[in-house]
Amino acid sequence: MAYEIVKRPHVENFVKWSKFKPKVVVLSADLTSSCEVGKFRDTFPDRFFSFGLGEQNMLGFAGGLAREGFEPWIHTFAVFIYRRPLDQLEMSVAYPNLPVRMVGFLPGITTPGGVTHQAIDDVNVLRGIPNMTILETGDATEVESVLEVAHKIDGPVYIRMLRGEISRIFPKNELMEFNAARVLSTGTDVTILSSGISTEEALRAIPALKEHGVSVQHLHISTLKPFTDPQVIESLKSNKHGVITMENHNVIGGLGSAVADLMAEHGIGKKLIKIGLKDTYAHGASQKYLLQKYGMSARNLIQATEKLIDKNLQITEDELSLTRVIDVHSTAKAEAL
Repeated sequence: MAYEIVKRPHVENFVKWSKFKPKVVVLSADLTSSCEVGKFRDTFPDRFFSFGLGEQNMLGFAGGLAREGFEPWIHTFAVFIYRRPLDQLEMSVAYPNLPVRMVGFLPGITTPGGVTHQAIDDVNVLRGIPNMTILETGDATEVESVLEVAHKIDGPVYIRMLRGEISRIFPKNELMEFNAARVLSTGTDVTILSSGISTEEALRAIPALKEHGVSVQHLHISTLKPFTDPQVIESLKSNKHGVITMENHNVIGGLGSAVADLMAEHGIGKKLIKIGLKDTYAHGASQKYLLQKYGMSARNLIQATEKLIDKNLQITEDELSLTRVIDVHSTAKAEAL
């Protein structure tokens, strides 16, 4: 499994995209270079606001800017968007339904920074907030194209963003579409829905499943709220054995829970297996290690599929595509976190 690796695509792309959008402003909380908006600050200094370690103030200020006709784009680590300033997020942004775009970096276990930096319940928390739209990027193409998707939404948007060295899984011209899954393969035995970095991990296993005779329907999900795509609903219905969700998040309240809601609402009586963090905190380590330790790897997808179809496929490690090892100390990152 060899993809093009793109180094810090958001840096140049965001400057280019916002150049002729003077109402677009950026708010940062002492993580400017870490969240890849240092070039925006240097290019458009009058459109950049730094709040230091003051996330609550930043969310309130963003609401004020939006009321005055600006389009604020908050850039910080995901945990600092929804944990510390949740009251301001709800009352100053979501309740008045203002067009504030919250770009949250290091979702889930994409950081070795441990529990203080790992946003493992952000989708769960923000799904319950009225007026909120939730998007998640899965590769460099989506990092680049999520900007226009969020820009067109009339109301607050939360983005689970990737940074550093990112795989380009989807062609550059196949842009992210709002509330529309990407159909990566079609099949009738099992339906697999994956999001974020879990899609790249799922793609390590799916070719082997097919080689062993499993017919796989695989959808990549980039809109987590709203979650009403008709082709997702159809995919949940049209399989023999059941559904597997795979996400970089707690299995409670994220993609798996959204799928469970849909299945219940539409009377879809199929088995559902949720791959993700099993109601636990992770700890600091490499992404590869954490995926394996917490049961979120390609091997776990094989095991879940075997459970659904009630068959031992005897797939070896050699049959799985190689893991792309994420360099924690890559020069594409401002620091190890």
